[in-house]
Amino acid sequence: MSFGEMPDGSPVAQHRIAGGGLTAWVLSYGAVLQDLRLDGHDAPLVLGFDDFAPYLTDSPYFGAIAGRCANRIGEGQFSLDGVRYQVDQNFQDRHHLHGGSKGVGKRNWTVESVSDDRITFRIDLADGEMGYPGNMVVRCTYACLDGGVFDIELTAETDAPTLCNFAHHTYWNLDGGETTADHLMQVDADRFTVVDDGFIPTGEARDVTGTRYDFRAERPIADDVFIDHNLCLSDERQALRKIGTLRSTRSGVAMEMRTTEAGLQVYDAYKMQIGPKGLGGRSYGPQGGVALEPHVWPDAINHDGFPEVVLRPGERYEQRTQFAFSKG
Repeated sequence: MSFGEMPDGSPVAQHRIAGGGLTAWVLSYGAVLQDLRLDGHDAPLVLGFDDFAPYLTDSPYFGAIAGRCANRIGEGQFSLDGVRYQVDQNFQDRHHLHGGSKGVGKRNWTVESVSDDRITFRIDLADGEMGYPGNMVVRCTYACLDGGVFDIELTAETDAPTLCNFAHHTYWNLDGGETTADHLMQVDADRFTVVDDGFIPTGEARDVTGTRYDFRAERPIADDVFIDHNLCLSDERQALRKIGTLRSTRSGVAMEMRTTEAGLQVYDAYKMQIGPKGLGGRSYGPQGGVALEPHVWPDAINHDGFPEVVLRPGERYEQRTQFAFSKG
């Protein structure tokens, strides 16, 4: 069904998929997960809007796919095969963030196929868009699977060497409260990427022991110190595996995280202040949700020893991420 219109008048579609005790509403705009519900739990599990207009003006990537290179690239610059590239500087008017001001999270995708429990979106990216080389075809498939699993498959192919690093950017709130104060998190990461004042990695992956970023044992997210950092899950992308959990002690809803990716960006929304009302008339303020973004480490192209982020012709990028829900 129609959910709204892009500034150029093209229609934005909304689709409902369901299965395994989950019901999801997704948008062609940004391949956004607009709303997600678990049977037996009334509140939405995600942050989003009931209407389309705020997605254009006020959304901090609520439920969107970020890319073609998610997270940050310092100065918006990188070298690839001896060629220096300048990509869109849309963060602090200096750095690059989430594929640029017209990245895939801010574009209208095409619906390729849809059934009761799954949907596939496609977007074609042109050589030179946002400064990136290569024509790229990207697909995103969402599915609601048995066992309360929300499944995400991302694939991409290119006709020239380019960067490729997508992330699903939902903000989670598992109890419908104003903040995530009653949420506990556990992540299988023994290092984090150190960043400078501009949130650009310095190149150091530091041991989490004794730091704010040690979530190897389950503990509250809420703290006096904010977090907007990449937790290092591995040195390279792997087969799909469990990497952590998020749980609300208030609602009893738990979410198991699984991914193929080497990193998990954790952002506790410490500075979020959204003007328009969210789903069901909710207000979204600081720490109103937590963004958990599986992807390759940020600014990887500019740091030796960081996981590979280059996609070449003849290769196929494949990411698999799952969020599995249960209610105690």
